[in-house]
Amino acid sequence: MDLQIIETDLNNILHLRALFLQECNFQIRYNACHERGWSDSYLIDMDGTNIGYGSVKGKDDLTEREAIFEFYIMPAWRKNTSTIFEKLIAASGTTYIECQSNDLLLSSMLYEFGYNISSDVILFKDGRITTLEIAGATFRERMPDEHLFEHNHEPDGNYVLEVKDDIVATGGFLLHYNKPFADLYMEVREDQRQKGYGSLVIQELKKACFISGRVPAARCNISNKASKATLLKGGLEIAGYMLLGEIKTVTK
Repeated sequence: MDLQIIETDLNNILHLRALFLQECNFQIRYNACHERGWSDSYLIDMDGTNIGYGSVKGKDDLTEREAIFEFYIMPAWRKNTSTIFEKLIAASGTTYIECQSNDLLLSSMLYEFGYNISSDVILFKDGRITTLEIAGATFRERMPDEHLFEHNHEPDGNYVLEVKDDIVATGGFLLHYNKPFADLYMEVREDQRQKGYGSLVIQELKKACFISGRVPAARCNISNKASKATLLKGGLEIAGYMLLGEIKTVTK
């Protein structure tokens, strides 16, 4: 078995990455790292056939390349996955694995080759249809140059929730994720929280997202209980977690 790990340009792995995205069929949190030049690509060649790829990015600093965050092997060659991954670690010089728990192939490598595994982010997907209503509340598109309250955590957004001519919440969705997925976000004005407005915004953002031809998804910090409850009440469900682990020293 002649196994080669070859550092390459992004364009040379795109056909394999298309297979990865089709197999996953969920939002990839770090999808934009490729297009923005924040990743290095490695082609996996076995006996002269390109059978997969690996992608590496910085764990914290975008200029570093210390974490494997994507890994794909075509199914017919997966009996050799552990051997291939070990050689990818050596070739890339990485010291971390950062992956989504719903990415079964890479998360299996994390548990085989990693330690000190932790999670700080919950991932959400579309879950159920909700019929939330609040008397007097209107969800609509934001008008040009419309004055909004000061935002502390999220962008201003393209949609607002208005109650009696008062904008109490805003939201939108980001489109730099793998199609057809989009990432929902919202913020409720501080003096209007715990009234159900956030969940109503999420419910309506889901509809707007689908109308635009995208599939809604979201994420929040694992310690943010209020945000988690809001997303669940608005009709999303937990899809997985972001995982981070250090790579063990391989002993021969």
